Amino acid sequence: MSTENGTVRLSEAELGGALGERATLVQFSTAFCQPCRATRRVLAEVAGMVDGVAHVEVDAEERLELVRRLEILRTPTVLVLDAGGHVVRRAAGMPRKADVIAALGRAV
Repeated sequence: MSTENGTVRLSEAELGGALGERATLVQFSTAFCQPCRATRRVLAEVAGMVDGVAHVEVDAEERLELVRRLEILRTPTVLVLDAGGHVVRRAAGMPRKADVIAALGRAV
């Protein structure tokens, strides 16, 4: 994780998944989180609708160091990354599909 111009940049190695060509939806989840399941469906659906967008799910319990560095306080937490891996939006809780699509507008 690096910081450039005040924005956080995440790498594929840190996330454990490939970044999308245009944007990446990163979801921090835990095994017993009910809203995480619904969030997974919403993000996968949006990623499937928009070319060049990837969805990466991170198990918060397995990646505690990253969770602490990013100050993830609850699951699900969703980060929207631009093509370079910079965090452009962040939201905690289960997002609505329309909100995810709107947030992608800032990244692509």
